[in-house]
Amino acid sequence: MGDVASFVSERLGYRPNDRKLFERALTHGSAGKDSYERLEFLGDRVLGLVIARWLFERFPEEPEGKMSRRYNALVARETCAEVGRNWGVPKLMKLGKQAREDNAQLSDNVVGDVVEALLGALLLDGGLDAADRLIRQSWAGFINEQKKAPQHPKSLLQEVAAARGLRAPVYELLGQFGRHHAPTFRVKVTVAGAGETEAEGASKQEAETAAAAALLEKIG
Repeated sequence: MGDVASFVSERLGYRPNDRKLFERALTHGSAGKDSYERLEFLGDRVLGLVIARWLFERFPEEPEGKMSRRYNALVARETCAEVGRNWGVPKLMKLGKQAREDNAQLSDNVVGDVVEALLGALLLDGGLDAADRLIRQSWAGFINEQKKAPQHPKSLLQEVAAARGLRAPVYELLGQFGRHHAPTFRVKVTVAGAGETEAEGASKQEAETAAAAALLEKIG
């Protein structure tokens, strides 16, 4: 797993008191029962709280709807995974043999989960202020890029359909395949009178988002 203490100190900017917490945060369920899942549950809430408070401070004039769109983009699994790759998480993850052969360390879902688990570990080991500092440092580039509140593809597709007098988009799960630790979902979205597209993702929601984005591009 490499030198976890050095990783936490050098990449996360924090000197750990309990190294085992961070080792657990980097351990996938395929490698044993003492995995990151409980820490991920905690870290997900920490990330949400810090991002919500940050947006509240950063955009004092924005209504709830626009802040919600910003929030959803910032806490999305893809964003968390990009943060994790910037940290160098994939090289340090502890995976079972099959999970590694299946390239679970490349999965947005898995890397994103580990990022949240590390935030949970940091909260327990160093408190909310330490977690807040790391999140603001690591997510600063993403929030600075948001010139305006992003529109989620599913919401935008629904608005486009309504503006053209068409029925609301209909999403259909076509299938789920792959191993349990790294599943792939295939979804079809249809807007009657405009067309349909299919897309895949590491979660049903991710696949729906990708399908909506593809249909938006198709119908212009």
